Amino acid sequence: MFRTTMASSLSFNAGGLPVLPLPGSYGPPLLGPLKDRLDYFWFQGSETFFRQRAATYKSTVFRTNMPPTFPFLTKKIDPRVIAVVDCAAFPALFDLSLVEKRDVLIGDFMPSTDFTGGMRVMVYMDPSEQKHNAGKAFCLDLLKRRARIWVSEFLLSTDVMLTTIEKELSGSDTRCAGLLVPLQKCIFSFLCKSLAGADPATCPEIADCGFAMLDKWLSLQILPTTSIGVLQPLEEIFLHSFAYPFALVKGNYQKLYDFLEKEGGEVIGMATSEYSLTKEGAIHNLLFILGFNAFGGFSVFLPTLITTLGRDTTGLQGRLRAEVRRVLARGRQLGFDTVKEMELVQSTVHEVLRMNPPVFLQYGRARKDFLLSSHEASFQVRTGELLCGYQKLAMRDPKVFDDPETFNPDRYMGEKGRRLLDYLYWSNGPQTATPSTANKQCAAKDYVVFTACLLVAEIVRRYDDFRCDGSSLSVTKLEKAAASAVPGPS
Repeated sequence: MFRTTMASSLSFNAGGLPVLPLPGSYGPPLLGPLKDRLDYFWFQGSETFFRQRAATYKSTVFRTNMPPTFPFLTKKIDPRVIAVVDCAAFPALFDLSLVEKRDVLIGDFMPSTDFTGGMRVMVYMDPSEQKHNAGKAFCLDLLKRRARIWVSEFLLSTDVMLTTIEKELSGSDTRCAGLLVPLQKCIFSFLCKSLAGADPATCPEIADCGFAMLDKWLSLQILPTTSIGVLQPLEEIFLHSFAYPFALVKGNYQKLYDFLEKEGGEVIGMATSEYSLTKEGAIHNLLFILGFNAFGGFSVFLPTLITTLGRDTTGLQGRLRAEVRRVLARGRQLGFDTVKEMELVQSTVHEVLRMNPPVFLQYGRARKDFLLSSHEASFQVRTGELLCGYQKLAMRDPKVFDDPETFNPDRYMGEKGRRLLDYLYWSNGPQTATPSTANKQCAAKDYVVFTACLLVAEIVRRYDDFRCDGSSLSVTKLEKAAASAVPGPS
């Protein structure tokens, strides 16, 4: 697997693995980072970028540059990282005794704090920072308290979305209805009500355009680090060469802020009275959680989930439909308890998360010198070096997952399948771990999986068949499987 020319200089760690020099190169100054940036964004794309380097260096841990380099910015951004693309080395990114998470949410680049009211919000903080613990504790408690309305609010919003799509289908000769806008409106309304206790319906502008305001605010922060597939070299010149100013979304952000301040009083009061957050800090953190973590994540993941089911030709839809209707027989309702009985639904959601995690890059900066171990070797990491884990390859590690490039909805079923959840790293930690103030795992990890299960279950409960091509939904046989009333929480 590794070059035999290194053998004479090998040492071994406590686990018996050879300690090898880190393969890879950053290339010459300026030209090396520029080449890697163009490969990542233009010539190869992110997945091929990591695959080819892992193959070239014959290692799942290697040195490379990560974009952006921002040649027109005065602030120096260091693109050099140690890439990690296997399940063995990946957990180091979650070990806070080895790495810190201060200001590395999207790598060495951090958007201006103007986007968050001039303050560093909790998700950019390391758990060693006192303000992080207060913010994370608030999030965990908020989710616990709002759990009682989570199911009913999601199903109500989903019913509005599907009814909107059905009306569009009823007047369409092509039997095809747009999916993305109704879905984003559904996600936005649901999250505002379930997390912030703020109903967008109280403000017509927020109800109609709030999701777009949030989407634009989020997009301007991550555009320099994201490929959107527009014509090159226009994307490189106009999207990846400089950071966009907050002024472009300042007015919309203020409207969202005012909306939460007015309608989310109960939640904001909880943050200030019980967790010592300032009113401004509570609103800015809540907006970031709502927009960046929740809305952003769901807006990527749920369309992928729907498309995966809508394009299926293996009979998965029928199997899911049979499971859901069996569990919901005799008038039982969708909720936490009934979803627990839907093993295939849960396994399907987990497999979509494995194949297409909503966030596919994880970062951590070394707190100290340590040995980073892959399956076959260990590598010396020095204090201050930035680790970059690419989840889309790590979650396809052939030493952990059988036939890893194939979508297998049964993968996580049974005792053997459930053990694989230890290696499902989509949420800044293993699926089997518990979010706490002492780690950076997504506070709503289990709510994301549960919500996705609710969506799958509601679609197959409601329709006998559906097809989706990614941007639109077509129903080839629109027959309600049950009464159209939206079920409440169980």
